[in-house]
Formats: sequence, structure tokens, C-alpha cells
Amino acid sequence: MTILNWDDPLAAAMPSANSKKVNRKNTAADHTGSSESLSAIASGVMSSSNDCLSPVNAEDKRVVNGMTDVNQLAPFKYPWAWEFFLNANKNHWTPLDVNMSQDVHDYHHKLTQEEKHVYENVLSYLTTSDIMAMRNIGLAVMEKMTAPELQIYQARQVYEEAMHTWTYQHCIETIGLEQSEIYNRYRVVPAIYGKIKLANERLESVLTTDIDLRNRDDLEQFVMAYIFFAGIFEGCWFYNGFSPIFALQRRGLMKGTGEQLQYIMRDEVMHCAFGIRVVKQIMKEEKVTLDPRAIRTMWEEADAAEQNYADYILKDPILGYSAEEHKQQFRFIANRRAKQLRLQEPFPGATNALSWLDEQASMRKEKNFFETRVTEYQSGVSLKWD
Repeated sequence: MTILNWDDPLAAAMPSANSKKVNRKNTAADHTGSSESLSAIASGVMSSSNDCLSPVNAEDKRVVNGMTDVNQLAPFKYPWAWEFFLNANKNHWTPLDVNMSQDVHDYHHKLTQEEKHVYENVLSYLTTSDIMAMRNIGLAVMEKMTAPELQIYQARQVYEEAMHTWTYQHCIETIGLEQSEIYNRYRVVPAIYGKIKLANERLESVLTTDIDLRNRDDLEQFVMAYIFFAGIFEGCWFYNGFSPIFALQRRGLMKGTGEQLQYIMRDEVMHCAFGIRVVKQIMKEEKVTLDPRAIRTMWEEADAAEQNYADYILKDPILGYSAEEHKQQFRFIANRRAKQLRLQEPFPGATNALSWLDEQASMRKEKNFFETRVTEYQSGVSLKWD
């Protein structure tokens, strides 16, 4: 049996030719000593057996500010959160499951300069955004949950955000793009930086360790940040962020990248739905009422950032996709998310500019075995986006 070297777990531990023989006498003595120590520990435990805790009552659990044991999973108060976790584990995949050879050819021989501009800048935005999503859930949200069934799904979510980041890196590396230049665009391109800056401003406040959710102002700030994260950052910006690549995929271009974004879309739809459900549960349990003007400002800021982003990445339209369609689609999806959050529609009259998107973004299982590994992503081939 191979034993792992814990200092270098990637290298198999090799027995040394000069290794010393075991001193059986000393070993026996060690076992004797260990038995005596264990007896003493057991006696101490028995003597303190009266120090017990009351059983956990599921009804006492809360999303935040709960007082029950966060280490005890069941009984569940939020069985739907456990279902999210179980379903997420049906969606397992890696970027290595997708054949990218055709994408390499497409990028270097078929894409126009305008299409390359779109492809590169979408990846540039997404690479930074998913790291932000990973940090926000792992550092700002998950540790404030006081029901473990919520934390367990969010732990999976953190993993999935890391997987998405790997996917973008895999695309960038496979295509042969200059990594430093692509990754730094969010810092030097104002339209990309504007979205990242706004997200930082909305989310950074809840990353602080001294936020107190028993304080009403802090609690409302946390709820607003979570609404932004689930409803806008993941629910609108990510959804809208993939659509330019789906437009290429729809024309038979960059199909490997498009397929990987389809996998990511499945994850993000679940992230968004989970976050929105958590927010609504917090507002119900903690009796939170938000300022409609603050909500309105949040939508307007997000829309302005998305307008600038669309004008930059689609300054020259590509076949089948334009900046105006991108902007209109953001507003249409924003109305959808507001409805899910039971908030007033921010953009009345916005229409579905990309009627093909829901179908395009849904996973298809018709795969040529010799072109790509078949990944059974989840039962059913279409998503219910509402």
C-alpha cells in the first residue's frame, strides 16, 4: 500500500534503504502508556457526564441570528436548502470534459476582429467576477448563516465558483490568449472596471468581521448586499454576461466555450434561486422592510454599469447580436428577478430582446461521442428560468 507523504502529497512516499527497524519493546511500552492515558481521559469524561445540552428543535433555527447548534444538520428547518445541495451534486463537471479543439481553430481562423473583441472582453469580465462571487459567499455570507443546511449548499457554491474560474482560465490558456493582458483588462478598461467597482462597493461592506446582524442598520445593509449579489450580480450580470458567447455558439462558432458556459449557467441559475430564497426568508424572519428608493437606486446603478459595458464590448455589433439587444435583455431579466424578490419592476415595459436565449442556454444532451465526452448534467434538458 502506498502511503502519502504529507509534506508532498503529490509524490508517493518511498521507503528509505536506511530506515531503522521498529523497536518492538518501546512500541509495547508506548501502547501501555496510551491505554493508561485513555483510561484517565475516559474517567474524566464520565465524571462530567452531567454537562449535557438540550436537543435541537428545528423550529428554533433561523437563517441569521439563530441560537441553535450550527454543527447539527438535522432536524431540518429548511429542507429546500438540502435539496439544493443534493441537486448541485448531480451537476458535476470539469472544463476538461469539453473538447476545445474547434474553438482554437475558430478563434484563429473564423472570428472577425469584432467577434474576438467580444470574446476576449467577456472572458476578462467573467474571470474577475467569479472570484468575487467565491469570496463573497465564502467570506461574507456563509459564515453569517446559522442553519448548517444553508451553509452546506453555500460550501458547494464556493467550489462551483472556483470551478467556473478554472473554466475561464482553461479557455484563455487553450485559445492561447495573453493571460496577463486578459486578466488585467478589468483594471484598465473603464467599462469593465465600472461593473467590478460597483460590485465591490455593494459587497465589500458585508465582508467586514465587525458587522452585527442584530443591529437593524447592519442587517438591512446585509440584506441589500445579498439582494444585489443574488438578484443582480448573479441573476442579471452573469446571465447577460454569457449571452454574447451564446450568440457565437448559435452560429456554430466557439461551441466548446459555449458548452462550458451552459454548464456554468446551470450552476448560476441555482445560485441565484437559492440566494433569492434565502433573502426572502431573512426578510420574513427578521421582519425587514427596505427603502424603495434605495432599491431603485441599486437597479439604476446596475443598469448604468451594464449600459456602459454593452457599449464597449459591442461598440461594433456582431452578426446576430448588438449592444441595444444586450441592454434591453438586462432590463427584461432585471424585471424577472425583481418579481422573484417580490419587488416592484424597475424597468416597466422591457421586452425579451433575445427570445432564443432561454433555449440556447439550456443543456442539450445530443453529443457526438467522438467529439466530446457525454456529460449527463441533470435530469431534463431545459431550465425553468423563473
